Amino acid sequence: MSRPSRPSRVALAALTAAAAACSRGEPDRGPGDAAAPAASPAAPAAASGPGDAAPPPAAGSAGAPPPAGGEAPPPAGDPMAIHYEAREDLVRLFSLKELTPRERKFRNPELFLEKNFGGGGPSRINQGNRALARHTRSKEQCLEGLRGVVLQTEEQRARCGGHENMVPVFKTVRGKARPAEFCIDIFEFPNKPCELPMVWAGPTQAASVCSLQGKRLCTEDEWSLACRGDPEGGAPRTYAYGDELDLAVCHTQTRHRDIDGKPCDADTARSAYETCATDTEPAGAYPACRSRFGVFDQHGNVAEIMTRRDRDDGKLYSQLKGSAWFYVEVARAHDAPRPKGQETYPDHCSFSPRWHVEPMENAWHVNYHLGFRCCKTVH
Repeated sequence: MSRPSRPSRVALAALTAAAAACSRGEPDRGPGDAAAPAASPAAPAAASGPGDAAPPPAAGSAGAPPPAGGEAPPPAGDPMAIHYEAREDLVRLFSLKELTPRERKFRNPELFLEKNFGGGGPSRINQGNRALARHTRSKEQCLEGLRGVVLQTEEQRARCGGHENMVPVFKTVRGKARPAEFCIDIFEFPNKPCELPMVWAGPTQAASVCSLQGKRLCTEDEWSLACRGDPEGGAPRTYAYGDELDLAVCHTQTRHRDIDGKPCDADTARSAYETCATDTEPAGAYPACRSRFGVFDQHGNVAEIMTRRDRDDGKLYSQLKGSAWFYVEVARAHDAPRPKGQETYPDHCSFSPRWHVEPMENAWHVNYHLGFRCCKTVH
């Protein structure tokens, strides 16, 4: 995705330390800094989630209309309170799997976390430049909007190996559901309701993060099925929320802002970090932006890293998919012709852009609007 034409112009390869220090002003985050990546039905009764019923959101909450008179109520909580910069605050949002003694001979999760997470620059995974960011929905408002929504049933959690906030995804053929082959995080990483998604993660780092949680990056086909599919066997949807483009359903209607009178400059990672605001909202802050399998924010908020197996050479490549909060700047309906003189793209579930494709063993593209979510194979 781009401003205004493609995902961005920031593309970090595995550079030498000297070249990285020159171009980004940060220690290089290359292959030596990351652990090597490892090669639902909606709303049943028993659930682990914000609640057991689904009353309408309270006025002023996420996804609710403003009260009569047009005046929004004062916000509940500070929207910036969940934008963390300290490594400790970032890493406490997710948990790593228990490594066996054999696995620990090859992996050091503590060192991985130290080198790959932290605020203050584009060389580590974080929530964006806090000094520039503008979030409008607080965690309290977001949680109120999700009140009563069943995020995950006990059955789904068991099917997904005990992982929290994951749902199994499966195909339905001639009205009969096939066994699920994978589970997917229902929120963008760190996969926590009403926490901000993380950005500045390269595909190699993202794959390692997923692996250290006992998961992996999603494939393009898995992501698309979780977006368009129906656990009840209905027809595929164009978008996760329906068949007609609606920029108000998801966090896709916030334009870039000039910072100190200057526009976003995404030529380098350093210039992007210093001039491009990461104006995300908490995961799930738009409750209607949810697929029928129960996956949130597949349109908007942040674009997402996934993988694709090349049919010609059989190798695994990284690929970007989805849109970010500023999609309104480049939006085009799936069935609309491409306008002349303007770069636009359709952000439907099956849209398959070839943006920043890199071999997964050496994939280092990062950006201020690029995050990820994890999947897990079901055996």
